[in-house]
Amino acid sequence: MRLPWRRKATAENADQPEQGSTRAVRRKVGEKHADRFTFQDLVAEATADIGSRPARLVMTILGTVLGIASLVATIGFAQTAAAQIASQFNGAASTQVVVTAAEAQSGSKGKTVAAGRLPWDSPERVLLLAGVESATLLGEVELADDETITAVPVNDPSAAPAASPQLFSSSPELLDTAEGELITGRFFDAGHDSRGDRVAVVGDRLAKDMGINRVDSQPSIFIGGVAYAVIGIVDGFERKSELRDSVIIPNGAARADFGLAVPTELDIRIMIGAGPQVAEQSVLALQPDSPDSLKAQAPSGASDLSQNVQADVNVVFLILGVIALLAGGLGIANVTLLGVMERIGEIGLRRALGATRRQIGAQFMVESIVIGFIGGLIGSALGVLAVIVVAVVQGWTPVTDPWVAIAGAVLGAIVGWGSGWYPARRAARIEPVAALRGA
Repeated sequence: MRLPWRRKATAENADQPEQGSTRAVRRKVGEKHADRFTFQDLVAEATADIGSRPARLVMTILGTVLGIASLVATIGFAQTAAAQIASQFNGAASTQVVVTAAEAQSGSKGKTVAAGRLPWDSPERVLLLAGVESATLLGEVELADDETITAVPVNDPSAAPAASPQLFSSSPELLDTAEGELITGRFFDAGHDSRGDRVAVVGDRLAKDMGINRVDSQPSIFIGGVAYAVIGIVDGFERKSELRDSVIIPNGAARADFGLAVPTELDIRIMIGAGPQVAEQSVLALQPDSPDSLKAQAPSGASDLSQNVQADVNVVFLILGVIALLAGGLGIANVTLLGVMERIGEIGLRRALGATRRQIGAQFMVESIVIGFIGGLIGSALGVLAVIVVAVVQGWTPVTDPWVAIAGAVLGAIVGWGSGWYPARRAARIEPVAALRGA
């Protein structure tokens, strides 16, 4: 047993007269303190008994390991999931800008009307902007109450009335801009649009309902009694799923046959990260005199979706991690307090040999901090490993902040410090005589 508190007597100490304390005499003659309890001594004493009982050490740090591992894994899972969702978001919504007419209040009843209008050559204008890959002009055509869209020219009054599908008009770039897929046939081109040809493409789900499976037989549908030749069947449109159940005709035909006055919106496919720039410049390109009459909806350059996902996931799982961490702290406190009770005789002997209360308390405090730090290191490693394993199994890219693992180890030491405060205080208050009697 190391006894760093034992005072070493020398011949010089024995011959000196008793003037003041021994420390004052030694300071006066410049002698180095032989009885000073250094930090190295403190660490050596605190760590001497940690590994002597491996089973107890494992049970002591188990709670801290589980708590830190759950915290690190939770943050890692949140960051990984957020990055995975954000990557999919960037592949779809973050590459689209939608320009519509701004709304304004008009009249005494506060009726909402459009403050501006989109020009018919909007796609050609925005294609000149940097970051724009394609653009299409889309309009929603409203039919009269007695007008329907049907695949048969004869109106059977005995048949149950069916809901008419939606009718949209667009410019020829719709497939490229909205990421549609051509199932069969073809999509109308600029010639159809400029001439106002009565051609139409039908969404895949609507085509099945109407019994249209092929276009080589030149099937027709009747829109408000006007025959339109179906030249293609389309699908996809992940950004605008309503088009899969709709009929799409050229803008020129909608203007000629149904009096479409203004388009509804301009859809722009952009490069990732160009959203704010294109949104600001597009309204100026379309309405240079009154850009406020148009409204552009664009994703932010740095999407905050990952932060939202991370916050939502952390709220649930961090609670579980904190509970496990508290359990680990109580485990350290219980084992440390048990160690104090078992080592009362040793504590009394050290106090009798000159150890102060502060030195005894510091010894048990450092011991708890070391145990907590070991648990934090192991827990951080296990948490990072769990994130990597799950990400590899799911085919994701693991994302974790290295500072989280470092903070986990430090947090383990903090838990050990908080857990060892009361046992260390109790050990420091043990009197030497009472301790030696109890031993």
